[in-house]
Amino acid sequence: MRAPSAFLHTHRAAAPLSRRDFLWQAGGGLGGVALTSMLAAQSARADGVLKGQLHHAPRAKRVVQLFMGGAASHLDMFDFKPELIRRHGQPSDFGEHVEAFQNGLGPWMKSPFAFQPHGQCGKQLSSIVAPLGAVADEMAFIHNLVGKTGVHSQATYLQATGFQDPGFPGMGAWVSYGLGSENDNLPTFVVLPDHRGYASNGPKNWASAFLPTHTQGTVIFPQRENPIEDLYARADFISDQSHRDSIALVNRLNQRHQQARATDSRLEARIRSYELAARLQLSATQSLDISKEPAHVLKLYGLDQPQNNYPTEINVPEETEYFGRKCLIARRLLERGVRFVQIWSGNDNSFPRRNWDSHEDIERDHPPLSLGMAKGAAALIMDLKQRGLLEDTIVHWTTEFGRMPSTQGNKGRDHNPYVFTNWLCGGGIRRGVTHGESDQWGYKPLDREHPTQVYDIHATMLHLLGIDHKRLTVRHNSIDRRLTDVHGHVIPELLA
Repeated sequence: MRAPSAFLHTHRAAAPLSRRDFLWQAGGGLGGVALTSMLAAQSARADGVLKGQLHHAPRAKRVVQLFMGGAASHLDMFDFKPELIRRHGQPSDFGEHVEAFQNGLGPWMKSPFAFQPHGQCGKQLSSIVAPLGAVADEMAFIHNLVGKTGVHSQATYLQATGFQDPGFPGMGAWVSYGLGSENDNLPTFVVLPDHRGYASNGPKNWASAFLPTHTQGTVIFPQRENPIEDLYARADFISDQSHRDSIALVNRLNQRHQQARATDSRLEARIRSYELAARLQLSATQSLDISKEPAHVLKLYGLDQPQNNYPTEINVPEETEYFGRKCLIARRLLERGVRFVQIWSGNDNSFPRRNWDSHEDIERDHPPLSLGMAKGAAALIMDLKQRGLLEDTIVHWTTEFGRMPSTQGNKGRDHNPYVFTNWLCGGGIRRGVTHGESDQWGYKPLDREHPTQVYDIHATMLHLLGIDHKRLTVRHNSIDRRLTDVHGHVIPELLA
């Protein structure tokens, strides 16, 4: 049974709005729209389909998701396996047929990184994520998460959209669709990619698909001279007057098109995105400017000693600065009303490795990425907590799958979609707990009959946002689609 509100939202007539007509005609182009919208008494906010009538009382208002592109190794960061220490170097015997992605069925391999207990909960963390020890008591770990495939693109889709095929909305788009914005001048869903480029699938991971266009993620590269593509007209031959004239022409064509197609909502969504772009011209600069942050905050995020040039080899200072910068900007966006911020670490496959896909050498590739991530993520959690924002902000760490407990070559690990780790904190999540264990090798769930799936993670996060994952649906191609497909259960053990 599809949700009536969702059906009505996606099938309503896109009638011209007097407010919008006024803004486009009187604003004198994008800059004028931005100024006029800031002065207008009526809100320009794009309300979510639930329109404030949530399915139950929420524990959280917003989400920041940390996505490790390339498949981070649970065995070398979060999932301590003494059995691998005892059997290190012995031929791997899984006791069953194993389908490897490449040739990663060499001897058992212990983690090259030492584990130590952290916090009052005593969580074992490796040395390459030691900064997270400061917030271990805030975190809930899930070590029995299973995937469906060892192929990067499909596995990334599954974690990002709930489906392993293209053409489905990202989780942030669903949250944007359901809850809407808390800020007139910023997007509801912001994506901060790796500074080197996109991970597998690129923008398809945060696309709106069959949801309204304005729910898709807005991509920001904070370290670039032009952080938001196409926000400003930069060509030498474009003057302020020609820019205004071209916008006025587009407005007239849009209005003519819309009047002839009053039941088609796509142009309405496009106009809404144009209005947001206009407001972003004034709000984005302020949100991305960290120069006025206190020295102790910059130091917390590892931004107190930025460098102009970094080595060609993957290195800790570079990963710390770039990931920490995105975490700090995420906090600034969240406190300004952005609903969902997605931070990526690692770009698509390249050599030398600049992502988490450590087939060749875990000891070479994982420490810089891990230490940079851990420094930024711990700072974000501590910063949110001291500002009173962690209690209603969900922080979610994920990756597309894990790595094998056996070796590939001498120092690498192959893909392991059979079990891996996620962690959550804040926003109604229980503190300092572990839910679900992997087996003694970290190869599959200890309880193979009751693994955790991404649908369960998504259902739990939506639940904390006040949304029943079975009721937030959209009719598409005669099917009532939802983030969790036809699966998913809220995990009560993770709820505070």
